[in-house]
Amino acid sequence: MDDALVFHRLQFAFTIVYHYLFPQLTMGLALLIVIMKALGLRQGGERWNDAARFWIRIFGINFAVGVVTGIPMEFQFGTNWAKFSRHAGSVIGQTLAMEGLFAFFLESSFLFLLVWGERRLSKIGHFLAAVALFLGSWLSGYFIIATNAFMQYPVGHAVAADGTLRLVDFWAFVLSPWAIVQYAHNMVAAVVTGAFVMAAVGAYYTLTRRHLPTAGLFLRLGVTAALVASVLVTVTGDRQAKLVARHQPVALAAMEGRFESGAHAGLNVIGQPNVSARRLDNPVVIPWVLSFLAFGTFQAPVQGLDAFPRDDWPDNIELLYYSFHIMAGLGTILTAIAFVAVLLWWAGRLERSRPMLWILMLAFPLPYIANTVGWMTAELGRQPWLIFGVFRTAQGASPTVHAGTVLFTLIGFCGLYLALGILFLFLIGREIAHGPAPLSPAGRGHVEPVHA
Repeated sequence: MDDALVFHRLQFAFTIVYHYLFPQLTMGLALLIVIMKALGLRQGGERWNDAARFWIRIFGINFAVGVVTGIPMEFQFGTNWAKFSRHAGSVIGQTLAMEGLFAFFLESSFLFLLVWGERRLSKIGHFLAAVALFLGSWLSGYFIIATNAFMQYPVGHAVAADGTLRLVDFWAFVLSPWAIVQYAHNMVAAVVTGAFVMAAVGAYYTLTRRHLPTAGLFLRLGVTAALVASVLVTVTGDRQAKLVARHQPVALAAMEGRFESGAHAGLNVIGQPNVSARRLDNPVVIPWVLSFLAFGTFQAPVQGLDAFPRDDWPDNIELLYYSFHIMAGLGTILTAIAFVAVLLWWAGRLERSRPMLWILMLAFPLPYIANTVGWMTAELGRQPWLIFGVFRTAQGASPTVHAGTVLFTLIGFCGLYLALGILFLFLIGREIAHGPAPLSPAGRGHVEPVHA
């Protein structure tokens, strides 16, 4: 792999991983804000509205930083990946354009109404604005996922006379099985992030004896949503793994560190892939389970890496293997935390259990890590293809942008994103320090909408 291609990939990986820290929280919070507004309408009073108002401000800050950090990726399609854009632009341009024209404007317009329009709208009107924000946020997520799903499982296209791809079946492209399953898995994982962040803030306020009535709402909604979403992540993850087994068996083999083909395949829980020796060192294996998880029977044969040409193997098997196993391990831990927290809530002991409050407060980075390594698993598993089985990654890079230029801009991105990160933490810290507050008679009072 030449140096320029390495830096092209590194730069895109850095920008997308950093960017995804923000939309995964906004997509998760969008649903939780709708739930809080709905509970406010049903139960009356202002408790849930006060809680929702706090998270709308957090949403706004995340949305603003997410937009800023997402813009460079759009340019990278034209600068670093110009050959890929020429080859597949008429297909993936459909969903990317809809994401910008429809979903983004729907999301940003109704965020404005949510932040500044509470006093001017009726309670039902403000609730409907929250619903529209949720729809815009999740629709935006769908268009991005559908774009990526085409790169994982290309359908609905044909090869034109000039060798580029043309869209011939829009609905097959937009509603491919891969897109639907990947979207479901991604969105419930985003809810896990939002729920654990909400529970962490509730735990912090409870431990410091501040804003106790609203902190209780954060805790109860946070842990309940975290448990439901964590279970759904397991279900949707299983469906996605079955798609990988059927359509990207080489990726599954690398994810599992499975070098040899055969029936009754075991699930490798622990081990270290030794690619040069073509084996998994120190494995801990659950017999036959991989065959069952992948194909529904314990006897099903599962292909190992030996079934594929070496040039078709993912080019960083070690990183792919560890990303997948970290994701699965963190998913299990998060489900267990949420399950115990919900049990304590049912027993009326959650807000008095300081160990669990500390665990919830400190656990909020875990879903961010799980989502990041989950995304890395999908992207590393697709390599060495940009469009799986159709177009290799090495074919898509811009030949006129050399390694030094990409490294220079990558350093620039690192500096810029560091500054943005510091600003983001300052703004979020200030909002958490202010805490939830009632709507003042003047309209906002100390409810300053978005301080960005």
